[in-house]
Amino acid sequence: MNALHINGNDLTIEAVREVGETRRPVLLAPDAREAVERARAVVDEIVAGNKVAYAITTGVGQLSEVRIPPDQVRELQVNLIRSHACGVGDPLSIPETRAMMLLRANSLAKGHSGVRPIVIDTLCEMLNRGVTPVVPSQGSVGASGDLAPLAHLALALIGEGECINEKGVRVPSADALRTAQIKPLVLESKEAISLINGTQAMLAVGTLTLLAAEILVDSADVVGGLTCDALKGTDRAFDDRIQKARPHAGQIRSAANLRHMLEGSQIRESHRQCERVQDAYSLRCIPQVHGAVRDTLAHCRGVFETEVNSAVDNPLVFVTNPKSAEGDVISGGNFHGQPLAFALDFLAIALSALAGISERRIERLVNPSLNEGLPPFLAPGAGLNSGFMLPQVTAAALVSENKVLAHPASVDSITTSGNKEDYVSMGMTAAIKVKRVSENTRNVLAIEAMAVAQALDFLAPLKSSKLGQAAHADIRSVCPTMEKDRAMYQDLARISALIASGKLAEALR
Repeated sequence: MNALHINGNDLTIEAVREVGETRRPVLLAPDAREAVERARAVVDEIVAGNKVAYAITTGVGQLSEVRIPPDQVRELQVNLIRSHACGVGDPLSIPETRAMMLLRANSLAKGHSGVRPIVIDTLCEMLNRGVTPVVPSQGSVGASGDLAPLAHLALALIGEGECINEKGVRVPSADALRTAQIKPLVLESKEAISLINGTQAMLAVGTLTLLAAEILVDSADVVGGLTCDALKGTDRAFDDRIQKARPHAGQIRSAANLRHMLEGSQIRESHRQCERVQDAYSLRCIPQVHGAVRDTLAHCRGVFETEVNSAVDNPLVFVTNPKSAEGDVISGGNFHGQPLAFALDFLAIALSALAGISERRIERLVNPSLNEGLPPFLAPGAGLNSGFMLPQVTAAALVSENKVLAHPASVDSITTSGNKEDYVSMGMTAAIKVKRVSENTRNVLAIEAMAVAQALDFLAPLKSSKLGQAAHADIRSVCPTMEKDRAMYQDLARISALIASGKLAEALR
């Protein structure tokens, strides 16, 4: 597997997922190493001259006015990491933590953080050898960045705290590093604050959720197309001329997907001369709703792509003379998570809509007053069998939960650090919420997929389009037709996994 060479400038979101989920080697690029060394020389010059510089020769936060003598600089680094490692709650998953490690290393590689190259090298070696810190998911207010989560990451670098091995067992970090033959770091001036000050926890969770969401919206087009066919809806509303009259990119894309999903369907041809003028919104407005979700995801991707390759700690080092140790150390606020918090909240709102319209389509599939002559609740022998009565209830529960979770975290703030850090982003809260919304949405789509597969079975011998038949076959590969009532939770779990894998979305291609 080709190594990923990071330099702080061109890391892709897809590479973040790849490193998060696999053991692709990660190395510091040679040109980035030179930039890191130049910035470090500026920090060393400040320490040698005992000049005042925030978090280099002073305390942090409200304690920024306290001078730290040179002989206590190393102690300050350890104290900062230990004192900030106070997260609570369930730990982040291994892919999320690995993504966070990569993102932190890439930000440091940009050459504005003033750390030594060995800090980045050690993070890379931990990734390459499968050493994953235990990082509690709660405790960040999103400014000064994700302090608590990143402190737990940094704790492992100095051989303290816990790591989780590939069997899911927690082990002392010292033991994990020893097994991997990685030497714990002894941090020098500024390195602790450079490790713990940033947005990488919320960005890691958000990036992986965004990638999952991009699969969900494609899957929703597939499943929505099947439902439109099963409910004998028309594809007239998906006409390209309608979309070009209101040319939002996402709407155009989803409408094209729906046209492809219905092209050549025998079911569609069977009712082409019917007297219905137009369908309900949950069918007719799929391009407008799914398309708006697509446009939201595109906006979020742009925000995340910028953040992935940004320097987000404080203070930042700017080399003014590459041939000497001259430079400026400037305090600012790039650690503030507001850009991500807004995007993460927007993502949660969009996915809530994707689940909401899916649940309305499920209702039309199971409701005998709305489902175009299909059996009540898609049940063979309705009455003796309840069919899909309760899966619709489950979908309704998930959709209503999403409505609560879609309340924006980013409009909140709470004062911290003795009123020095008096306006924060709550970006990590937004990230944890949107992850749950994404999972709920995937499960709602799984319910719709199982229901529409059942509906299409009842319409036999009429067949859907070739793409529709392929999608139906994918669903049936993990979930057989329901001949009579059975416990469906395992079927739904398998379909949910099918959606997450991207397999169902491949029907579009």
